[in-house]
Amino acid sequence: MLYETAARAEEILGVNIEDLDLAARRCPVKAKGARSKARRRGQAREDFVLETVYWDAGTARLLPRLLRGRIRGPVFVTHRRPCPGKVVSPRDVCPDTGLARLSYGQARALLDEHTAVRGPGTGWDLHEYRHSALTHLGEQGASLLTLMAKSRHKKPENVRRYFKPSPEAISELTSLLAPGDSRR
Repeated sequence: MLYETAARAEEILGVNIEDLDLAARRCPVKAKGARSKARRRGQAREDFVLETVYWDAGTARLLPRLLRGRIRGPVFVTHRRPCPGKVVSPRDVCPDTGLARLSYGQARALLDEHTAVRGPGTGWDLHEYRHSALTHLGEQGASLLTLMAKSRHKKPENVRRYFKPSPEAISELTSLLAPGDSRR
């Protein structure tokens, strides 16, 4: 889901099941630096301007297995309930199972555990999915404006840092300059 949406991990981890539009493959997220609608103190998530992220078939196939019949609460949950002394917002607990929302730290540790090749700390980083998605879209010819819309960046210079073409993409581009190329 992180890869297909090119969203920040915090945005995706904050999504609830009831916010998902499974048919249209999209959901609203509270984006980084989201503007408030009106007042400042005691604002709920709904008091902010929400932005929409979109996903494709891969996420659409995996979401039902992840949700396992749950119809409300956090999409991504831990494998256990919160400790009795821990204060957790009702929004961060699944009302059906009592499981807590997966935190960024827990998600990072799980991803590292399952992708590490040379011991702890050598696995993938959550943000690399966003980076990879934008890089791959750029290599496929997506314009800067399209990348900005997909990633919801406001400034072009912030998107440019994600786009680092692979050596294969540069090699393919260089082949366009070859003598006798009919496209010149």
